[in-house]
Amino acid sequence: MAASGSPPTPDDRAVPDASSELESPYAVDLGAVLGVFVRGRHDPSWRAAPDGSWWWSTRTPDGPASLRLTSAHAGRVAAAAWGPGAHWVVDDVPVLLGFDDDASGFPDHELPEVLQEPWRRMRDRWRVPRSRRVMEALIAAVFEQKVTGIESRRAWRALLVGTGDAAPGPAPPGMRVLPEPRELRSVPSWQWHRWGSRPQQADTIMRALAVAGRVEQCVDLPASDARRRLMAIDGVGEWTAAEVGARALGDADAVSFGDFHLAGQLVYAFTGRRDGTDADMALHLEPFVGHRHRVQRLVELSGISRPARGPRASVTDHRRR
Repeated sequence: MAASGSPPTPDDRAVPDASSELESPYAVDLGAVLGVFVRGRHDPSWRAAPDGSWWWSTRTPDGPASLRLTSAHAGRVAAAAWGPGAHWVVDDVPVLLGFDDDASGFPDHELPEVLQEPWRRMRDRWRVPRSRRVMEALIAAVFEQKVTGIESRRAWRALLVGTGDAAPGPAPPGMRVLPEPRELRSVPSWQWHRWGSRPQQADTIMRALAVAGRVEQCVDLPASDARRRLMAIDGVGEWTAAEVGARALGDADAVSFGDFHLAGQLVYAFTGRRDGTDADMALHLEPFVGHRHRVQRLVELSGISRPARGPRASVTDHRRR
């Protein structure tokens, strides 16, 4: 090891601060489970490496951490982590990967024929994950409110690159850790604008940061109470709370009503209709209450896509205005 006070050598950085090999209750497909967290190919907080491993850089209650996950064969997952939060994030891997997610009682017979094969393929490889990093999920979700995916991913990346700490250990280049709430609260409004955040989004994020402690406490609440606490923040509605619930809280019943694409995709998968509404989606999901997010994610993982009806929405860059 390097002498005290000396910069770490590459070999020092490769030695994890915490590690574990876990027996999984299902055959983990890391891409299917963790892909829901990734905000675009250039997300500085998540990375799928060429060797099949997955990296996550996050700020835990104990400090920043980089986590590397590999699934060498069915039923076993290897975890290694670096940074002050290494032990916390390794201990939390079973929660992150949904080891405690209970899919029993899922009425798969209610699925349309087109989703039966995807369900058979995914039911033993995927669970609803739970990151337990509520502010992280909330900020990313607010960036996605009423904008294109390109705009939201650009703002999320700009925030992390502009304010985040370098990920600890030998994480892939460019990975960053979201700053603490008090640091983000000091960011001036013009900077949020430069990153591509619209004023309403920045205002919502600042209101959430002011009560960040209560926001993080949502991990200890029942899903319905957590949803109400999140929606008590002005600017956080049903869609945003569902996005946070599905990612940070492992809410298998969270449905992103109000999503620009979801209702159309889900109704198309169930009926072949291209004009599905939220009301239609709610009707088709009624038999799955308690598991409605499971169906939402299954449609996403199935690759079924409603045919486009027109050109993509144009993206206007407001950052220099």
